[in-house]
Amino acid sequence: MTKPPSNCSFGQSHYRPLLTAPNTVKVATAQYPLDPVASLQEWRDKVASWVAEGADTGAKILMFPEYASLEQAMALGREVAEDLSATLKGVAELAGERVAFHTDLAREHDVHILVGSGPVLRNDGRYCNAAQLVAPNGRVGEQTKVIMTPFEHDWGLKGDRRGQLKVFDTELGRIGIAICYDSEFPLQVRSLAAAGIEVLLVPSCTELVSGYHRVRTGARARALENQIACMTSPTIGNATWSPAVDHNVGAAGVFVPPEHGVSDDGVLVEGQLNQPGWVFARIDFAALRALRSGGEMRNFLDWDLQCGADQLNAEAAVEIIDMKG
Repeated sequence: MTKPPSNCSFGQSHYRPLLTAPNTVKVATAQYPLDPVASLQEWRDKVASWVAEGADTGAKILMFPEYASLEQAMALGREVAEDLSATLKGVAELAGERVAFHTDLAREHDVHILVGSGPVLRNDGRYCNAAQLVAPNGRVGEQTKVIMTPFEHDWGLKGDRRGQLKVFDTELGRIGIAICYDSEFPLQVRSLAAAGIEVLLVPSCTELVSGYHRVRTGARARALENQIACMTSPTIGNATWSPAVDHNVGAAGVFVPPEHGVSDDGVLVEGQLNQPGWVFARIDFAALRALRSGGEMRNFLDWDLQCGADQLNAEAAVEIIDMKG
């Protein structure tokens, strides 16, 4: 575990990217429909096709949404897909194979992939919602959702504050993950930014347009206050075979601070609502680094100047996961 040093404020980061880290990176974020796949092989074929399509454009980060893994429930049989408890159990049991499959795809296509999140069973019997980041070198990191939504509480899922926050130190730079609702809380993402992330991945699953806009608004706010890039990826369309993810609304986007020379409106790209496919953008990390020290505004550096900042918890533990090598 690492924490900001005692003399380090939330508005500072001592992290410096690798000299070999690229200044710009093309990324792809999915507007992903949940289909009634008839078998696990059909699911594998679908995901492999999506990854190949995204990687063929030169994108180096491919992002799938929250609860994309629940698509596997239908492959286990309609009786599993239509029963929430059976879905959680069945999909959780596939977690190891699911991550290994994405790891093979990441290696084959030389990309980093955020695996669509899903239930994982902890040793104490709790089901949590977790997403895994896999690198082309075979390394895997996992971030668990911290704050559950009301419907996740109803499912019996538990937040994992004990699991702490993770920063994934990759060949592309440092990456953070805030699963859906977590992106709507500034202090968690601030801890990640203080530990040096340059892009935040926000996989989401929302059933209403209002939910989509909450996540979009949260991602844009986190991009502004931390002067980082934020990527969103939603599930879309109807999956009437599932009591958990039966209705899905959203559009993918890549957001940055609205600054002259970077993006006047802070929107690098947005997809069309509820249309399946990849959404692509090129993130200029060099320009974002320059903003932190000399932009029009200095939101990242000036965090501690806001009223009440001395009462904020600057000691949130952040674990750095080495994904390089």
